[in-house]
Formats: sequence, structure tokens, C-alpha cells
Amino acid sequence: MDDVFRGSEALREGILNRYQLETNFRAIYPDVYLARHAAPTLRTRSAAAWLWSDRRGVLGGLAAAALHGAEWIDGDQPIELLWRNQHAPAGILTSKHRLDDDEVTYVERLPVTTPARTAFDLARRPPIGQAVGRLDALKRATPFSAEDVQVLAKRHSGARGLRQLRAALPRIDAGAESPKETWLRLLLIDAGLPAPQTQIPVVLQNRTVARLDMGWGRFKVAAEYDGDQHRTSRSQYVWDRRRLKMLKGLGWIVIRVIAEDRPDDVVRAVREALNLRGYREI
Repeated sequence: MDDVFRGSEALREGILNRYQLETNFRAIYPDVYLARHAAPTLRTRSAAAWLWSDRRGVLGGLAAAALHGAEWIDGDQPIELLWRNQHAPAGILTSKHRLDDDEVTYVERLPVTTPARTAFDLARRPPIGQAVGRLDALKRATPFSAEDVQVLAKRHSGARGLRQLRAALPRIDAGAESPKETWLRLLLIDAGLPAPQTQIPVVLQNRTVARLDMGWGRFKVAAEYDGDQHRTSRSQYVWDRRRLKMLKGLGWIVIRVIAEDRPDDVVRAVREALNLRGYREI
């Protein structure tokens, strides 16, 4: 009994008695129980929400994205369930959007929206930058095509957010390894710079010696977002210094970005580096 289960079913089938149920387990949703010692994960709460729907709902949105393998989704996100019940308990969001049969699949024995349908739903939620970050993470985890999402947009032509969806789809890049990398890439594109290539391999003597977050190989200019691990880990700090020295020796200009940097300053530094290497804006 380490997973979630319906309390009424366990009692009816004689697996537990009322005392055992109330002593050793706790309800995380009405009639859906989990062992008291267990911490509910996003996957656990997704399964619990489906059980709460009497096994009739379909998991969608961020819950579906997480089940498809997308990263950077907070574990305490509400569970999104496509089901016609507007009286959901706290922690579950229900919606009655139409789903066709080819928009549903199964992951870990749970019904979830397909990657394309999940992308269709995530792409329509503002702000657009966050939507693109969610789409980057989803595509990094599981393949889907923009064409398949556009087919769904035509099928559900009255859905909200279709204008944003059409703007978001061309911006997807599965090379983003964090939401901040997506943010940095979009910042540079929105400033009028050419779209950078992501995850650029740096090859020396037929061996990949580094991989750059994003950049322009023609000009040997790169931009990288430094997360907290670069500041808190001494070994990471030492490795970064050696790596930067090597890249400089190979002719690369690497603009390193941290959370405290002003966006205008980041754009200016990248633009100056590109101009130094011969890039000219039209």
C-alpha cells in the first residue's frame, strides 16, 4: 500500500479496516489515500487526482508535461485534469475542454494528453516567454512537431490563446537546458540579434572538449547563463575558469550571464562581441 488508492475500495475489498485506514494513511484528496510516512510527489498527486475522478479524467498541462519527462516543473503545481467536474478539491484544477481520442495517450498507466496536445495547451498560456520555456522542456523530453500542434489549433479553432500559440511555436528549441537559457535566448532574439544555435560542440583534434549553451559559430561568440552551481561549488568554479581559458585560446568570446545582470547590459555585451567579429545588423 505504498501508492495512492481509493479508501472506499480498500474497505469494500477487505484489504484494510477503518482503523487501519485512519491510523496508517491520510487522505490527500477525497477518498484518495497515501501512507502517512510518504511524501506526495507530482506523479503521486497526478495518480491521486485521476483516482479522485473515478478514473475518468485525463491529466493535462504541466502534470502531463512532467509525466512525459519534462523537467523544471515544481512538485507543488496544481494537478490539471480534463474532466467535466467543477467541484475539484484544493490542489486539482479541472477543465471541460474537448479532447479527441487521438489527443490522449498513456504514461505509467495514467491517461495523459499526448505531447502535441500538451504543447497545444501550454503554448496558449501567457506570458509567452514562460510558455516557450515550458515547450522547450517538453520537446527536450519527448518529440513533438509544430505541425501536429498546428493541426490541433485548426481543430480547436475557437480556443483561447491561439495567437500566442502561433507566435510561440517557431521559438521552440529543445537545446535549452534550463528556463534561464530559454530566457537568455529569447532576450537576444527579441533585441534583434540573429537566433543563436544551442548546445554548440567545440571540437579539438576530433574530440568534443566543450559544449556552449548558445552562440554563433561563424563569429565564435557565445552566451552562457551561469546558475548558482557556478557560485556555490568550488570544483565547478575551478573547472569553469579552466574551460574559459581553453575557449579563449581557441578564439571564442564567451559572454557569461548571471541573475543580477541587467538585460540591456547583456544585449549590449553580446552585440559588441558580435560586431567585433564582423557581424553587421541590416
